[in-house]
Amino acid sequence: MAQLITFLPFIGLIVLFYFLMIRPQQKQMKAHQAMVAALKRGDTVTLSNGMIGKVTRVENDEAMVEISQGVNVRVVKSMISQVGARTAIAANDAKA
Repeated sequence: MAQLITFLPFIGLIVLFYFLMIRPQQKQMKAHQAMVAALKRGDTVTLSNGMIGKVTRVENDEAMVEISQGVNVRVVKSMISQVGARTAIAANDAKA
């Protein structure tokens, strides 16, 4: 019984650590995976390095993002940090 009382604070710290650190991070990771899975052509995205562009093609693990008119870059989908609204005409298109 004395050993249980000795380890009780450590067990409490582990439970507290789980609910304050691990569980929210897992929830955030699942939300990011769902966001990346729902990625489609025409979405405006922000990459992890801060570049903003429009998705022109989506593949299994990669996406083609137009960061400027005529400039397409291939990025790994997990490096997309935010997905904005779908736009009909990008701000950098001269066809407006």
